[in-house]
Amino acid sequence: MLKLRYFLCLVIPLLISCSGSDDKEYVNVPLDFAIPSNFPSVAYNIEGNRPTEKGFELGKKLFYDGRLASDGLVSCGFCHLQANAFTHHGHTVSHGVDNATGIRNAPPIQNMAFQPIYMYDGTAESLDLQPIIPLTSVIEMNGDLNAILTMMKGDKEYQKLFRQAFEDKTITTENMLKALSQFMVMMVSSNSKFDKFRRNEPGGNLTDDESAGYDLFKTNCASCHSTDLMTDNSFRNNGLAVNPKVNDVGRYKVTEKPSDYYKFKVQSLRNVEVTAPYMHDGRFGTLETVLNHYETGIADSPTLDPLLKKNGKLGITLSPAEKKQIIAFLKTLTDTQYLTDKRFSEF
Repeated sequence: MLKLRYFLCLVIPLLISCSGSDDKEYVNVPLDFAIPSNFPSVAYNIEGNRPTEKGFELGKKLFYDGRLASDGLVSCGFCHLQANAFTHHGHTVSHGVDNATGIRNAPPIQNMAFQPIYMYDGTAESLDLQPIIPLTSVIEMNGDLNAILTMMKGDKEYQKLFRQAFEDKTITTENMLKALSQFMVMMVSSNSKFDKFRRNEPGGNLTDDESAGYDLFKTNCASCHSTDLMTDNSFRNNGLAVNPKVNDVGRYKVTEKPSDYYKFKVQSLRNVEVTAPYMHDGRFGTLETVLNHYETGIADSPTLDPLLKKNGKLGITLSPAEKKQIIAFLKTLTDTQYLTDKRFSEF
C-alpha cells in the first residue's frame, strides 16, 4: 500500500503537469465586445462566432498575410491601411496582383459588426463570406482557396493557431473566414471627439464652427448618414455623373432591378477626414469637392435619390461658410485612437 501511494505521488503530479501544459496550449479566452452607448445594436451574429483571443490573433495574421494572394504579396492589409481607417489612401481605385486595377475605391473597414450588408453594391450579406470576394477576385488577390489551405497546413504557426482558436482544431476555409470575421468584428471606431460629445465625456466640447456644422449636417446630410454610425446602410443614387468608360451600374448588378441602377451603399462618414479619395470610384480628392458636388454637380436620372431633387431643384444649397462649418464637424469624426490602435496594426 505504501509503495502504491509512493507511486501515485510520483506519477499523478507528472500527469497533471503534462495535462496542464497541454490544456494551457489550447486555452482560448473570449474577448470583450462592448457596444458603445451611442451606437445602435449589432447586426452581426456575435454568439455564432464570438471573438476570442486566439481567433482574433489568427484573423490578424490572415489579414496581413500576402501568401493568400497569387503573387504572395497582396494581403488584405495591402489595400486597407490602418492610418486611413483601412482604406487604400491616395488610390482612386485599388491595385491588386500584378498591379491590376478594378473600378471601385477600397471602402474603410470599421464598425463591421454593425453593418447588415457589405460592398458598394451589397454583394455580400454576411461578414463571414465577404472576404471570399477580394480573395478570389482576379483583379484583387486572385487567391486559390485550395492553395491557401495547403499553404496554411504546411505552416507551423497556422497549425498552432487553428488548433488553439477552434474546437475542431482543423484548418478549413470556414474556420479561416470565421477568424477573419473575429478580427474585423473587433475593429470598432467609437472614440472620436464626436463620440465624446455624444456621450458627454471629457474632450467632447465642440467649437462654434463644429457645432454649427453639426446643425447643418443634421439638416442636410443625416437622412442618409444617420445614427452615430453615420450611415443608414441603404443604397442610393447620389447624382454622380456616369463614367461611360466603366458604366458601373452599382446595386443593379446584384438585383437586376431597374430601380437600383447607379445606386451604391451609403458609406459611413466616420474617419472621413483621412479616407480620401471619395465616392465608389474615388473621383473626389477632397471634402470640399464632395460638398461642391452636392451643391452644383448633381446629375439627374430616373433613380436619383428624391432628397437631391426637391421642388424640381437639384442639389443642396450651401454657402462657402456653411461648407467650412460642415467640414469642421466632419473632422470631429476622426478617431485617432482607432487609427493607431496596436491591436489592429501589422507590426
